[in-house]
Formats: sequence, structure tokens, C-alpha cells
Amino acid sequence: MSSDGHSLRTVLDIHCKKDYNGIKWQGGEKMPQPKVKLVVTGDDFGYCERRNQGIVDCFKAGGISNVSLLVNAVSAEHAAELAKRNHIPIGLHANLSEGLPVSQDLKGSTLLNKDGFFHGKMGFREVLQSGQLKMSEVEAELRAQVNRFCELVGHMPYHMDGHQHVHILPEVREVFAQVLSDFGITYTRVPIEPGLKFCTFLPPHLRDFNAQVEKDALESIKVFHRHGIRWPDVYLGLSTMGKNMSVSNLKRALGFTLEASLDDRVTSPLIQSNDAVTDSYCPVTAELMVHPGYPSQPHQGGCGEGPDDFSQSADRLHELNTLRDPLVLNYYRQQGIHLCAFKDF
Repeated sequence: MSSDGHSLRTVLDIHCKKDYNGIKWQGGEKMPQPKVKLVVTGDDFGYCERRNQGIVDCFKAGGISNVSLLVNAVSAEHAAELAKRNHIPIGLHANLSEGLPVSQDLKGSTLLNKDGFFHGKMGFREVLQSGQLKMSEVEAELRAQVNRFCELVGHMPYHMDGHQHVHILPEVREVFAQVLSDFGITYTRVPIEPGLKFCTFLPPHLRDFNAQVEKDALESIKVFHRHGIRWPDVYLGLSTMGKNMSVSNLKRALGFTLEASLDDRVTSPLIQSNDAVTDSYCPVTAELMVHPGYPSQPHQGGCGEGPDDFSQSADRLHELNTLRDPLVLNYYRQQGIHLCAFKDF
């Protein structure tokens, strides 16, 4: 795993050679797929007890290998205990957009609406764009969430990303990166998915949102790199959420991602310039973002203002069942895809 693209450039080097480490590649033969270290991260751990149990069941079945905890969620303590009991690798899902803050010093904060809740997924973006958000308050809340994570889990997060991708937004990304650097958290998520522009099955509003997410993520790379923060070589998950997750679509996303990594050395946005390519094989690292679980019941769960439609949707169970489908698990084995967690790097 590297922010400067070492592993992808190494794979590219393999792709171009006919003799590599004593292995003879015959002209015209199809190159075997490289082995992959895949982190499958279950987001929103802590949202409600049903969601927590679904995530644990998915982990036990081999469908996910990592979780991201919402420390301001109503069932965060329950989630932390489950993670300890089941030895689930866990990171922090920083939340600035849904529910109540963790910090006790944000009364009247620009982060909150008149009812004392965060502004919401799109509301947060609107307030940020208006220039009304104070970055000092963003920093205070992020630090409070890291500290709360440590209280719940007993150690620092192995990684830290953002609920609803808030961590890559303008201005926020600078503060986010500084907080990670100060706490010594070295891994995050950069949501740029190869092939996403070809996913015409996604509705227009989602394609527009994803395009903006990728733009923000691209502009975050230099910020994260400057602070010594790293991320997997490949990201996927925007095109495989909810009902769009299927065995065939997961195979498509993984296959396209790996192919793009091999063939697109100039434009692949997660590859940083690196002139020194080594002659030692290094597997591609990737993260698949997922949202499995048993659907929330009305009035149960959330981050202080009840569960949203996303958490109550049958899509959560659909993702759970797809991720633990034997066809998916067999595909990983057949392709040399090894599930792991951020802590394993």
C-alpha cells in the first residue's frame, strides 16, 4: 500500500517484461492477474444493534475484513464490544454530517443547525460552500471523535475515513489530514473508482454526486501526500452500493479496476510520479467500501436523530447476502485476491 504508487508501478513493470524473476512470459499469452490484498470495509458500524450484528455476521462469513466505526452513533459502544469480542480490525468513520457531535464545546457551532444536529449530507456541503463553517470547530470535532474512538476501542484507529465522504471536501481535507498526522493515523480512503464513468446503470443524480466526490478526492491527494498519509492503490464501492451490488457487478468492478491499474499508467489518479521502479513483486492493494447489515427498525438507531432511509433499506441485507455469497468468496480465491485489513499493512 502506498500513496506514491510503488505497487501499481511495479505491477506495470511486470506487465511490460517477458522475463521477470525467472518467469518466462510467452508473447501473445494473457498475463496472469496479479495477486491482490483487498480490504473490504463495512462502513457505519455502530449505527444500530441490528446493523452491528449484520456486519459481524458478514465478517464471520468472510465477506468483509475491516470495519469503520461511527463513534457518535447510538450503538457505538455495542459495536466496539462486538469488535473486541470477534477480533474485528476497526477504524474511525469520521462524521461531520449526521446526528449529534461528540465534542461538548460546540453549542451554537457553525457545524450545527438550529436543532443542534449536523447539517446533513448535502446541507454540510452547502454550508461549507457558503463559507460559514469554522475550520477550528471541524478540527475540534475530529479530535473529539478520535479520542472517543480510543475510549471505546482501547487503541488508535488503524485508519480513518469520512462518513458520506466529508473528509475530502475543500478546507476540511486540510484539517482532516493535520488531525491524522498529529495522532499518527497513516491510512485513509481516496474514493476514485476506475471505470465509474462507464457505469451508465447508475441514476443521473448519483452519477453527478459521484463525479463531484471523485473531483474532491483527486484534489485531496496532494494534501494527504504532504502529510504522509497513505491509501490503497485502488478504490471501489461507488458503483456497487445497495441494489447495484451483485456477484457479476463485483467481478466487473474488481476486474476493471485491476485492468485499469495495469494499462493506464499515465492517467490513473491514484498513481503518483515515481521514477524508481524496483524489481521485487508487490501485490496491488485495494479497498472495497460496503454497507452490509440487517435493516434498522423505525425509531431505532442513527446518530441522535433516528435512522435514515439508507439504514432502513432492504439494500443493507442485500449487500450482506451478496458479500457472503459463495460465488464471491470463491472468486476471491480463484483470482488470488486475499482479504485483509489496514492493520495488516
